Formats: sequence, structure tokens, C-alpha cells
Amino acid sequence: MLLIRHGQLNKEKPGIILGGKQYDVSAINEDYNEQFFGTDGLRRLSRFVEENKNNLPEVKSGTRLGAPIARPSKIVCIGLNYSDHAKETNATPPPEPVIFMKSTTALVGPNDDIMIPRNSKKTDWEVELALVIGKKASYVEESEALQYVAGYCLHNDVSEREFQIERSGTWDKGKGCDTFAPMGPWLATADEIPDPHKLRLWLNVNDKKMQDGNTSNLIFNIPFLVAYTSQFMTLLPGDVISTGTPAGVGLGMKPNVYLQPGDVVQLGIDYLGEARQNVKAYVVS
Repeated sequence: MLLIRHGQLNKEKPGIILGGKQYDVSAINEDYNEQFFGTDGLRRLSRFVEENKNNLPEVKSGTRLGAPIARPSKIVCIGLNYSDHAKETNATPPPEPVIFMKSTTALVGPNDDIMIPRNSKKTDWEVELALVIGKKASYVEESEALQYVAGYCLHNDVSEREFQIERSGTWDKGKGCDTFAPMGPWLATADEIPDPHKLRLWLNVNDKKMQDGNTSNLIFNIPFLVAYTSQFMTLLPGDVISTGTPAGVGLGMKPNVYLQPGDVVQLGIDYLGEARQNVKAYVVS
């Protein structure tokens, strides 16, 4: 199944895509959140759709899409997980995964604006494959790790490099700004993806190709990442692990190139759709 959430910001309703069309499934009276994933919600949704597929309300074309999951308990990110990206940023490929956290308040829809933070000088882009946890995971064995994956989605791990690298402390302060986690357009359940380690992912800025990679080049694969992360924290249903970005980020260019107001970012991953984000200056709401 392909899961979407549609409607105004913070008022999204659950939906699905069938035959290339978007349909509302809010009659299930559930959102795609921890409760949903942790109580076999995908099975309930599948049954509901099968029983009501001829009567589902179609979502009007042009309706805003939100992130395909409701706000998770955490967004866990993996740094330097492609050797070409580590090389371009003058970093040594890590012996173990680099883990950092992204604020859940950064989560927005796939086509929402990216807001450059106040005092930002180095806002950057990172196309990534994100996975969503389907059931509580703690001390998971690598051989069983894929059983804990509900599905996959497209993620732009927007990053402020000065905040991240030059302002002391951990990476987190450059990763969790508002709008820094656009996700979607949809969540594809695990059965929709033939092989998550053979997916092309790409990103353009102003129609210029910046990133063009493949998940076959992950340093640490998905089962390892799920198992590894679960050794350090309990992963709850609906939690996100974003698996890292390939080469082509602004930080790695000589000279560096960073996002400016008026820029347009487009990105996509095989089977997971495409997204488009306009870049704007931060405005106090």
C-alpha cells in the first residue's frame, strides 16, 4: 500500500493511493501514528480498503500532502553512510554508524517550503531513504530486523552546516530547525519495495542535478542500522530512521554552494515518488 496524509498543516487526514489516484480513508478514525503502527494498523487499513474500495472518497487534485506519518516519537538519522559523501566532506568513513537526532518539529510535507533559519549562512540539502518502524524494537537481531520495518519514504535531511559543524556541540542543532525534515509524498509499505538496497535517489537545485546515487552504496545496510540503533534506544512504532545521503551536497562542493531564498529543490527515490520544495527566508509567524 501507499499511504498519504492530506489536508492543511496539522489537520491532515489519512489516505491511500490506488491505481494512481488518491483516496481519503479517514473513516477508519485513525491517523498513521504510533498507536496505528503498533496495533497492526496496516492490516486493519488493508481490510478496510478491500471492503470499501468502491466507495472511498477521492482526494481532490492539488490538495496539500503532509508528511505520510503523524509526528513520530523520534527521527533518528545516520551520518556519513555513503563513502562518496564522507570523502567529499573530508570525513573518514566511520567504523560504526554515526547517529544523531532530528527534531520532530522539523517534520513537514513533501512540497512544503524550506525556511532558511534566522542567522543561517549555510543551509544545505540531503536526499535520503527513510524507513518507518512498524513495531517496538529493542535489542533486535540483524537477521530479524526487516520484520520491524513498516515501510519507506523519501526524506530531505535539510542541514545548516555552520550550526552543525562550527557552533560547537553535537550535529543536532544544525539538523532540527523548522521545516528541515520534509517527508513523502507517500509511505510505501515494505512489500511495495523489491529491494531497498537497489534504489536510485537524486536531488536537483534549480533544475541542476546535485545528487544522483543508489542505496546499493550504503556503508551500513538497513537490517544492520535497525539492529544497531535498537541497541542504544527503544524504537517505537512510527519512529523514523533516515539512512544517510550520497555525494553531491553543498558542503562538498568547491566552492561550497548553499540554498538561497528563491531556490527550488526537487528530489526523488525509485518507488517512493518525488517532492518539490521552495526555499524561503525565515519569517516570524
